[in-house]
Amino acid sequence: MTTTLRPFAYRPRPPRRHALAQAAAACAALWLAGTALAADPVWPAKPLRIVVGFAPGGTTDVMARLVGKALSDQLGQPVVIDNKPGASGNIAVAEVARAPADGHTFLVAPTTVETANPSLFKFPVLPARDLLPVAGLGKTQMYLVSRPGLAATDVPSLVRLGSTPGKELSFASAGTGTAPHLACELFKQATKVDFVHAPYRGAAPALQDVMANQADFVCDPGIAFQHIRSGKVRLLGIVSSKRSPFFPDVPTVAEQGFPGADLDIWFGMWAPKGTPEAVIRRMDAAVAQALAHPDVARRYADLGAETVPLATLAFRAKLQQEAQLLGTLIAQQKIRAE
Repeated sequence: MTTTLRPFAYRPRPPRRHALAQAAAACAALWLAGTALAADPVWPAKPLRIVVGFAPGGTTDVMARLVGKALSDQLGQPVVIDNKPGASGNIAVAEVARAPADGHTFLVAPTTVETANPSLFKFPVLPARDLLPVAGLGKTQMYLVSRPGLAATDVPSLVRLGSTPGKELSFASAGTGTAPHLACELFKQATKVDFVHAPYRGAAPALQDVMANQADFVCDPGIAFQHIRSGKVRLLGIVSSKRSPFFPDVPTVAEQGFPGADLDIWFGMWAPKGTPEAVIRRMDAAVAQALAHPDVARRYADLGAETVPLATLAFRAKLQQEAQLLGTLIAQQKIRAE
């Protein structure tokens, strides 16, 4: 019996370092996959905390509570609202900046905490450096509202009146450096009339003194609606790039011949720096879904606000644009917070 021998096929073994590299790559892939599987599905693993830099009952607080309720329903965890008022929102900014970056603490505030405050205050925490923008939550427009006894029915007549020799008009604001104050400063620049600033401690007392004929007009953030409709104050124009959905027949300041007076109050959400990008993406999507809810839109309208969602990238672009506008305005007008 004859045995046929097959030729031996030589297969060289791969170099040891090549084998080690393949093994390392495989381990890395397994580790990354395991990390993604372990980290992503468990968020949120505990109740979410939303820090609000203003007192309960104001526009920022009510927005945070409306969005927080919708987020809780979506994400299956309670959302706790933690009010930390003071220093135009800076105290809340600092609170969130030092919170763990584990995706369970967020800030809700007007965009001015990032776009105006750094130019107004000497404060060790900078939102642009120490926080991550997550999403826009909506906006309120600014309404140029005059006292009932003022002899002006629109923006041109207000400008003529303010330009009359010996006639000095004053505007009230929610406080030095607040968005209503900055809106009226833009109005001053657009009209080239040196209106006198009268700062108050909040938008409500500013409006009250306009109704009482103690100040001539105010850039109102949307709390004057019932008084406009009852005739206790007069709406002269919208300090925005477009007309208000609540008063569609009233032209903007720009439409009345004075471009440049355009400042909406935007509101948004931030997270501590270092919060995982996957959490930012999921929260961004959850906020958009919350703002799409009809009940949220209806309650926003009660505040004089609009549910205008801004995804993360669009929100970051809005912050950069507004910071340039307001930083320049504050420097030119030499505005300093009290």
